[in-house]
Amino acid sequence: MISNKLVQARLILSALVISGAMVFSGNAAAECKLESTKDGSPLAIKVTDTDSAEAKEFLETCVNPYTKAYAKDPSLIKPGGKKLFGYNGCSGCHGGKLEGIMAPSLSKFGGQGAFDTKWVYAKNATDKGMFETIAGGTPGASGGTMFIWHNQLPDHTGDGLTTDEILKLIAYIRSEYHGDGEKTWLK
Repeated sequence: MISNKLVQARLILSALVISGAMVFSGNAAAECKLESTKDGSPLAIKVTDTDSAEAKEFLETCVNPYTKAYAKDPSLIKPGGKKLFGYNGCSGCHGGKLEGIMAPSLSKFGGQGAFDTKWVYAKNATDKGMFETIAGGTPGASGGTMFIWHNQLPDHTGDGLTTDEILKLIAYIRSEYHGDGEKTWLK
């Protein structure tokens, strides 16, 4: 009788451990796993106390809440991403109208370079992919490299940018897209 109760207790404990592992792995899968565009290694970007609710949401889901908000209300662009684009010198390489100068066009409306009508990195068709490219830099597939911008990563440019600032930049870039490709980031 005691051995039966012991077996039942072990079974119940095993079931609890297994179900706990499933819950834990389910939560871990919900976390946004960011990878370097340079080499595919993990980008060590974590939620901070100063992150906005939008940044926290993105780091959990890999969905940029600003993209759809900017698409619905373009007046949000000016105080957000457009100013950040100018203040951080993005226009020096990508052009004041995202038309591309020394770096590819971000509006994808055509231009002189091979990457002015398509994304240099296919992953940039998603906000997660574009975040990874801006945050961690690029290896230079288009002929030049993009600097590391996220302030949590070593060797970032200047003071770096926060998760929230990068998300606003991405939403601005998306709002200026004129290419003929599918707007996968609005789905």
